[in-house]
Amino acid sequence: MAKYIIKRVAMGIFSIFIVATVTFFVMNLVPGGPFVAEKSISAAAQQALAEKYGLDKPLGVQYVNYMESLLHGDLGLSLRQRGRTVNQIIASKLPVSCRLAGIAVVVALCVGIPLGCISAYNRGKWLDNVIIVFATCGIAIPSFISSVLLLYQFGMNMKVLPTVGLNSAAAYIMPVTALAIYPSAYITRLMRSSLLDVMGQDYMRTARAKGVSQFMILFKHALRNAILPVITYVGPMLASLMTGSFVVEKIFSVPGLGRDFVSAITNRDYTMIMGTTILLSSMVIIANVIVDILYKIIDPRIKLQ
Repeated sequence: MAKYIIKRVAMGIFSIFIVATVTFFVMNLVPGGPFVAEKSISAAAQQALAEKYGLDKPLGVQYVNYMESLLHGDLGLSLRQRGRTVNQIIASKLPVSCRLAGIAVVVALCVGIPLGCISAYNRGKWLDNVIIVFATCGIAIPSFISSVLLLYQFGMNMKVLPTVGLNSAAAYIMPVTALAIYPSAYITRLMRSSLLDVMGQDYMRTARAKGVSQFMILFKHALRNAILPVITYVGPMLASLMTGSFVVEKIFSVPGLGRDFVSAITNRDYTMIMGTTILLSSMVIIANVIVDILYKIIDPRIKLQ
């Protein structure tokens, strides 16, 4: 186990290096720069700013300097939010985004797994059909569409939920719901198909032949094996919710990292783009390593190599 974890961590660090390298050079291939759009300053002032932030140096030198700073945990100064470092911005905004995505993950698991079990248990019945329709609609509707619908219905029309910020518990309802709809629907379908496959195995027929109740068969014997694909999906789901929350944060004016990430792209804030990209890739890699370890804990038959 320890050897496997060390190997995965080393591979993860190399993956982050590749992501950072590709992002750095692709980002700088786009014409323009972070100070070109500032019409209020002269060309000489733009050149002075470029020299201050080291953007006047050759691209290879910029890359080496950035990677050296990255090794020391320094993500650099923000090119647009003057006087603030990328580390400070991420430290102040990331907890909000993580809290929002974390609640959405819990909601998706608490909704998707039971619905998938109920659908599989009532296969072919009206309840199964209703759940399948819900899951299909949930997968088909993007989060920004559901955000607008929730905002219009419960925020503007009925006026029962706050529409801006996260100043109360009620303010979490709409953004969390918008984020959790797709993963809940996907987990429901994934859990249903996996559980139906497991219930058709030989050891399940043996349990029925021994007189074990259907409830015990479903929730004690079948669920443990059927939930493995769901655990595999949790890692990518967390990453998708983090990136998806950026759009939702923009719609609901949530003071999270999403607003800064979107503005960094439009404003060519290179250091902010690099910092958020490296952060998200690191979260995806860490989540996948944790999922692989959980695989071994849940099912000891799995061999980690």
